[in-house]
Amino acid sequence: MTERQLAGVLAPITTPFDSATGDVAPVHLRHNVSRLIAAGLDGVVVAGSTGESALLDADEQRRMVAWVREVLPDKSWLVVGTGAESTRQAVALTRAAAAEGADAVLARPPGYFSTAVSPASLGDYFRAVADASPVPVLVYNIPKYTHLPIAAGLLQRLAAHPNIVGVKDSSGDAKNLAAYRDAAPDWSVFVGSGALLYAALELGCEGGILAVACFAAALCAEVLGAFRAGDRARAGRLQERLVPLDREIVGKLGPGGVKAAMDAVGLYGGPVRAPLAPVVAADRERVARLVAA
Repeated sequence: MTERQLAGVLAPITTPFDSATGDVAPVHLRHNVSRLIAAGLDGVVVAGSTGESALLDADEQRRMVAWVREVLPDKSWLVVGTGAESTRQAVALTRAAAAEGADAVLARPPGYFSTAVSPASLGDYFRAVADASPVPVLVYNIPKYTHLPIAAGLLQRLAAHPNIVGVKDSSGDAKNLAAYRDAAPDWSVFVGSGALLYAALELGCEGGILAVACFAAALCAEVLGAFRAGDRARAGRLQERLVPLDREIVGKLGPGGVKAAMDAVGLYGGPVRAPLAPVVAADRERVARLVAA
């Protein structure tokens, strides 16, 4: 899969839970994925932050990868979030994802002992995952959850590893994204914030892994399509429609908000997994109004 470069707009899909049992619901999962790809997305990420990855067990994650692989067209990317608190755990999740058909993995830093993690030990963690991985590795910067921002300088040092091929930046900071682009010119650089998709493309990034694409897939695909076709004005106009969806739903309400938005557009969002709290009725109504607009 390394022959073609990872690029495009991918949805970090939500994990659909059965409202009665709380188990992962494979029928809803496959249906959502098929609909998102049909809307123009280039692929999906299983077990990312929007997929409530921290609340899944390893076997659930492995089975989800297999279920998604079954319905994904050959040219669509399947990336799997395999970062973990121990290097051993991250390696095991990575190998399992590759065995079930992942094209690449997305590894977040281990955040629990964030104050004890040095730049050197963080570099060792990513290299160890990449050494053990049968598929290419993307570095995942999401300081909102890990409390461990990844410096552009570390990316420069990791760029020498042949199996580390890209980065997803969910800092929400365009300056940080630009620094990443400069630090790793040969990598696939993905923005993690829908509000910054157009800016990321202007910076020369390859695309976005966007939670907003879980419920506004066609709009995200159209921004990329217009930009690639050279119609910057149209891409900019479409981007303006994405910003409130990303900021108000994804930014303020997290996975529960994304699931509410999916319910509102006819996909299956369903419940979040405890201890995450369900979106309150007033917010659910606001989400429905935003996606309708």
